[in-house]
Amino acid sequence: MVRLEKSVSIKAPVEKVFDYMADPKSNLEFMPGLMDIRDIHETENHIGTHFLWTYKMAGLRFEGETTVLEWVKNKRVVTQGKGGISNKWFFTYEPIEDGTALSLVVEYEVPMPVLGKLAEAVIRKQNEREAELVLSNIKARMES
Repeated sequence: MVRLEKSVSIKAPVEKVFDYMADPKSNLEFMPGLMDIRDIHETENHIGTHFLWTYKMAGLRFEGETTVLEWVKNKRVVTQGKGGISNKWFFTYEPIEDGTALSLVVEYEVPMPVLGKLAEAVIRKQNEREAELVLSNIKARMES
């Protein structure tokens, strides 16, 4: 399992950042490689909200599903993805003097039979850049 940790300061209130990211469709705006989100089934308290996705990594398409495991409004969201790429995303929102400190931890497994052992380091580097881009994209949208 690979683990990436990134954070960014955003000049926007926690509520604005959290509400933007609460919509599963917003992932399409800030997550490079994500091609599609569909069949969204939202729950009243958000725990168990579920959707299907298509993701492109290293030129290959992967299908999967994501479920919200933890939801603490304006503080923390944890999701788990299963399918072509098993993953877990932890978003933590913290109010700071001029906005929001947004932290991201991603844990995922590279599908080794598909990509091969030699590709693991390349994929990890690409995913690190994409995690940085996710936060940069959110920052740009919230500060515009």
